[in-house]
Amino acid sequence: MFLEIVMALHRARKFVERKRSMFTGIIEEMGTVNRLRQTAQGVELSVISTKVHTDAQPGDSIAVNGACLTVTQLTANGFTVGLSPETRSRTNLVHIRDGDLVNLERSLLPTSRLGGHFVQGHVDGAGVIAGFRKEQDSLWVSVRAPEELMRYIVPKGFIALDGASLTVVDVGEDTFTVSLIAFTQQQITLPLKKLGDKINIEVDILGKYIGKMLSVRTCSPQSTKISMEFLAENGYR
Repeated sequence: MFLEIVMALHRARKFVERKRSMFTGIIEEMGTVNRLRQTAQGVELSVISTKVHTDAQPGDSIAVNGACLTVTQLTANGFTVGLSPETRSRTNLVHIRDGDLVNLERSLLPTSRLGGHFVQGHVDGAGVIAGFRKEQDSLWVSVRAPEELMRYIVPKGFIALDGASLTVVDVGEDTFTVSLIAFTQQQITLPLKKLGDKINIEVDILGKYIGKMLSVRTCSPQSTKISMEFLAENGYR
């Protein structure tokens, strides 16, 4: 089982390296929703920003509350993206209102430092804020998540909440908890939410691919062998 996990991690890493648009979960700024509207082409979301749009071009990717969206228009003080039916069904973006704050992050460049963790910007589903608790200058936040996501959430594992890379502290049957230091509380929208508010969740991509690979392995009559040659060929020396 250990060797299978090593191979699964290697394959997942190679997959991540090939992805076109990736994020770190380190929020660059909080933007302000300018307008969410239905148009002849679909649903449009316009956001006022100060940083992420300054070097963007139409077609670039920007994560809005953790959802990887394509820039369709640029203005002097922000940008516009389209919301597909899939995005509207999986995320909390259809519930935002004009003037709401949203977390923003540009996609990674090849030279970027990975300060958080690999975030695809593909929201897996929405959770619900279940509780807040202050402890000195830290804020503990509990989130209730669907069963299909809880299976990938582990203590000390990575999680992206509205696009913000955070570390899971505790895991219950249908809830998990994260802790925000004072600095983080000033950089993201999570502390501004209320009990019952929806929040976008993206679980760790490595957990998803390991789970998939191992499930295929247990159903397959063929066994996968690992060898010294395999390790050497893939940089494990």
